[in-house]
Amino acid sequence: MSADANAPRRRSKIVFLPILLFALLAALFLAQLLSGRDASEVPSVLIGQPAPATALPPLAGADLPGLNSSAFAGKVTLVNVWASWCAPCREEHPVLVELAKDTRFTLAGLNYKDKPANASKFLVDLGNPYAAIGVDEAGKAGLDWGVYGVPETFVVGRDGTILYKHIGPLTPASLASALMPHVEKALATTN
Repeated sequence: MSADANAPRRRSKIVFLPILLFALLAALFLAQLLSGRDASEVPSVLIGQPAPATALPPLAGADLPGLNSSAFAGKVTLVNVWASWCAPCREEHPVLVELAKDTRFTLAGLNYKDKPANASKFLVDLGNPYAAIGVDEAGKAGLDWGVYGVPETFVVGRDGTILYKHIGPLTPASLASALMPHVEKALATTN
């Protein structure tokens, strides 16, 4: 048989290659869907690691200390990464105001890639739930914390270890089902 006679066979096999690739990708996506894993949950390599060494200046006019990781020692701290330009941060803010009423832990803010004047106006307009606010205008501290976007909230244990990371705005439902169980666990742990 000549080489030209085998050409139609090769072409017919190549025609099935896209179909085979599509079937493999479909099987992969189906396996992910059926795995039960929450696709919106992005794992953080910082879970179980010490919180990054952070020493951010305070927000001018807020009359609060800046964000300093040395202040985490001996207490449970929630570090909320937020910005005035962030619409979901505005949505979650009433939840943070309510959360700040719980005196068993400290709520600290990391103001991310924001103009301090805008951040101050945001807090004047909506209320200030934070006990400390660090200004990270350049976003360097956010990189150290592994921030993907705002808002994000970290639970830091009494020993300064990051125990949990919540990505996205806190809602009453996510507060009850996701964040508070980790906070309660951290509060129950003594060092």
